[in-house]
Amino acid sequence: MIKKLSKYVGEYKKYAIITPVLVTLEALMEIVIPLLMAQLIDKGIDAGNMSEITKYGVILLAAALLTMTFGVLAGKTAPMASAGFAKNLRQAMYYKVQEFSFANIDKFSTGSIVTRLTTDVTNVQQAFQMIIRITVRAPGMLIFALIAAFSVNHKLSLVFVAVLPVLGLGMFVIIKKVYPLFNKIFRTYDRLNNVVQENLYAVRVVKSFNRQDHENEKFGKVSGEIYKDFSRAEKTMSFVMPLMQACMYTCMLLISWIGARMIVASGNDGALGLTTGQLMSMITYTMQILMSLMMISMIFAMMTMAKASGERIVEILDEESEIRNPEDPVMSVNDGSIDFVNTGFRYSSEQDGDGSGSKRVLENINLHIDSGMTVGIIGATGSSKSSLVQLIPRLYDVSEGAVKVGGVNVRDYDMETLRNQVAMVLQKNVLFSGTISENLRWGNENATDEEIRHACKVACADEFIEKFEDGYDTYIEQGGTNVSGGQKQRLCIARALLKKPKILILDDSTSAVDMKTDAMIRKAFESELPDTTKIIIAQRISSVQDSDMIIVMDDGHVSGCGTHAELMETNEIYREVYESQNRKGGEGLE
Repeated sequence: MIKKLSKYVGEYKKYAIITPVLVTLEALMEIVIPLLMAQLIDKGIDAGNMSEITKYGVILLAAALLTMTFGVLAGKTAPMASAGFAKNLRQAMYYKVQEFSFANIDKFSTGSIVTRLTTDVTNVQQAFQMIIRITVRAPGMLIFALIAAFSVNHKLSLVFVAVLPVLGLGMFVIIKKVYPLFNKIFRTYDRLNNVVQENLYAVRVVKSFNRQDHENEKFGKVSGEIYKDFSRAEKTMSFVMPLMQACMYTCMLLISWIGARMIVASGNDGALGLTTGQLMSMITYTMQILMSLMMISMIFAMMTMAKASGERIVEILDEESEIRNPEDPVMSVNDGSIDFVNTGFRYSSEQDGDGSGSKRVLENINLHIDSGMTVGIIGATGSSKSSLVQLIPRLYDVSEGAVKVGGVNVRDYDMETLRNQVAMVLQKNVLFSGTISENLRWGNENATDEEIRHACKVACADEFIEKFEDGYDTYIEQGGTNVSGGQKQRLCIARALLKKPKILILDDSTSAVDMKTDAMIRKAFESELPDTTKIIIAQRISSVQDSDMIIVMDDGHVSGCGTHAELMETNEIYREVYESQNRKGGEGLE
């Protein structure tokens, strides 16, 4: 995991290397200062030698200035390295998600991806800064201080040898208990983000059904779980400080008591073992050693959280898209003809290695659609209409058989080339925050104003756009909340038309449009898009009645295929739906 994450330090590697060097120099200077203090006391103050006091005073001042300089520089380079690392990591994750197929995205919830891009990256960023700064400083300070302490008086330094194993064992037990809790907490964060996102996205539904109390209860339950687990983790981690303080004060008391006895026994000149200045330096080293241990305990706590976060980040980075370009892709689409050849499809391919343990969504589909045809698809909810058309631009890959566009297997195309020639207007119409023009240019970023107006005219969107005060510069709120469902659908159709595709797929994309406007859109398609293959999924038979071919789907199978007149004679499902809608004036298939 560390090896995979470290490569994202990238261009900030120089700061990541400079920081430990500066921190090491800072630690060395802090070790030298107590030795200089001991010399100042023993040779200057105790001896009453003013020249020695001045000499060591100047040296101490220089050492303090150097320590401060190294510390300031390290404080500047460490954030640059860690922030740059986090930037690269977020960017790599975001770009990776963009490469995912629908099948890959299905494996991660939206809330989980958001948590990994935010909270988890922040944890890893903080841990990285700690690694290049405190993780170098603390062990360095510990080692240097121990060496210095043993050089001053090796017998008195044995106090550390007795205390350190106790501290190490206590830290090991605490970390072992805390790590599983942090793992659980981050998974609960995913659920919390899902609850918040769902609530905000569907806030109008929540209010219209007066379900605020239910949503509050859901949020409170998940938030309570985080509180409970975090409290347990923090309570366990809270034992670190008392353990550190107990060890610190034990060492200081033992060194002070044993050291004082040694000074008294040896005389103030230290002839038999220890001087006053040396005792003071030993007390200082005790503080430095135990502060280093305290920093190491903080490192372990942060690393425990970062390890859990790092593993979740690597899951995203290691996820390979199930849909990739072939080695020598076809770079052009000849026409809009479509062939389904013994096509079968399953959403899951994880069980039994080949998907044999998952439910079959489509089975044995054989269809031929000529370029330029208008094709209608109807079927009950769950009959796999959307699944069928999503195979055309390779949003999913077939499990069996093949799908061909322009006579070429879609798996042989360059994906960008294929998708540029297949425009889809999905069931869930999505508009982004920005002006109407900016949203429409998703279809063609280089589209002229005239092309935009023409596409809107074909989609019957121009009539309401021109009524807006700002026209095509009208600002669309996030999710298109300031336009109606029918207006949103027509804008999405216009956006798809700007791609000038060879295949246009409307997946129930006129359901919120009145029948008159629906008919006008279909009529405009006939005159404006004669060479484009048009596939229209609809609930209303009136929306597909005049199609060159109508496909009736039933539980993942093609129940019937033909014109309206042919299906009225040969297909019971189609006939029943037609009669039901005309008799009752209904528009649903159920």
